[in-house]
Amino acid sequence: MSETSSAVGIIGGTGLTTLSGLKITGARTVETPWGAPSSELTEGRLDGQPVVFLSRHGNPHRIPPHEVNYRANIKALYDAGVRTVIGVNAVGGIHPDMGPACVVIPEQIIDYTWGRAGTFFEGDLERVTHIDFTWPYDKAGRDVLMQAATAHEVSFAGFGVYGATQGPRLETAAEIRRMERDGCDLVGMTGMPEAALAAELGMRYVCLGLVVNRAAGKSDHVITMEEIEAAIEQGMSGVRQILEVSMAGLGALMALPQPS
Repeated sequence: MSETSSAVGIIGGTGLTTLSGLKITGARTVETPWGAPSSELTEGRLDGQPVVFLSRHGNPHRIPPHEVNYRANIKALYDAGVRTVIGVNAVGGIHPDMGPACVVIPEQIIDYTWGRAGTFFEGDLERVTHIDFTWPYDKAGRDVLMQAATAHEVSFAGFGVYGATQGPRLETAAEIRRMERDGCDLVGMTGMPEAALAAELGMRYVCLGLVVNRAAGKSDHVITMEEIEAAIEQGMSGVRQILEVSMAGLGALMALPQPS
């Protein structure tokens, strides 16, 4: 297996348009049958592990969540040989234990988005294809991230249901109350269809979330960009530490059978 085909894919979200610890070996601008991905593919090594990094919102940060070309992003990584993907997401905390700067490694997702191109299986098909999406996040990958967080003493929540909303606006307090009744612990705008597309291609996919604000109605003040930026500055170091420490374990997953 070539070095590129053994690479771990990292999709950076808000607050992670670049990865400072990445020793860059090259960068490529690519095209897919679904158009261009959000950014060039940056190839390199992180703690010795080959990595392909992609900035979800572009670099500079310019593509809103509902306009991200998720199909192109996932297909570009797949074509680069990536079979394990870590999606880094900035999220709002609904669960009381998920306050600003908290790192979350969720286990489930509920999709509230609409109108997004969310499948590779459409158009001129020979047959209809349905994937099993019971467990949207790969268990082995989640275990590696949680072990890395524990080893590096990064405080994290190893549970949670991610509610994916349309954006780009933030949610109303009533919407958050509804999501809480549905069982959501955190809210974000980029979790879907990214996870489902990775599943369609048989890739391992794990979410590494950073809480950047209390969700609407969960604090006594309005949500401000200053609050979000402060939480990113405080918490992103923990995200980077988890990524760096987890690379060897994520690389070792390449030798295991891909999820069915």
